[in-house]
Amino acid sequence: MKSVQFFRFFFNLPIVLFTKNFFIKEIEGKENFPRENFILASNHQDYLDIFVSGSICFPRKFHFIGQVDTWHGFRGTLVKTFYFLEGVIPLDRKNEKSKQEAVEKAVEILKKEGVLIIYPEGRRSRTGLVQKGKLGAAKIFLETGVPIVPMGIKKPVGFFGEKPEIKRNIEVKIGKPLYFREELEKATNLEKNSKEYFQLLEEITEKTMKEISNLVT
Repeated sequence: MKSVQFFRFFFNLPIVLFTKNFFIKEIEGKENFPRENFILASNHQDYLDIFVSGSICFPRKFHFIGQVDTWHGFRGTLVKTFYFLEGVIPLDRKNEKSKQEAVEKAVEILKKEGVLIIYPEGRRSRTGLVQKGKLGAAKIFLETGVPIVPMGIKKPVGFFGEKPEIKRNIEVKIGKPLYFREELEKATNLEKNSKEYFQLLEEITEKTMKEISNLVT
């Protein structure tokens, strides 16, 4: 295990240095990161967000949940190799079993170590506007009780599109940890398949997305 973390540290180091020196202009609120494990919930515009999020967390241990249902052929092989090197939790968004397994793996990781980076929108925003969030982050929160830290990545729309440019104008804002203590207490007395539990998931998701939206605007 230590050898794997050692490898990932040196694998990520040049990526972090390149991202911070050539893309990130400003980071605000990093002091809001708690000492304990947490879920980092961010907005998502393009693939560069993965490197930005990881760079913000480095050198702490971090993991992603990454979709695999759109990658095939040679590209799919490259993505799967990268996921393996980075310890990414694979997710097939079209497969309910895969979704459940991703949540279970995320819970297992958060109970042991580090940070889980997640993009609650579930897909990239083409307009730069924060979209409605999926319930995954809330489910993982209620299973672990670790705080959700909202983060906003602000960049021009299409910044990393078909013709990516190296420009140091990405602004990152990190909000205060969301502990949702009241919701967590309510959840202990509810069945996971109940309507009330689902409503709690929606409330946590809506509040989280509102915080993320405030950090982007």
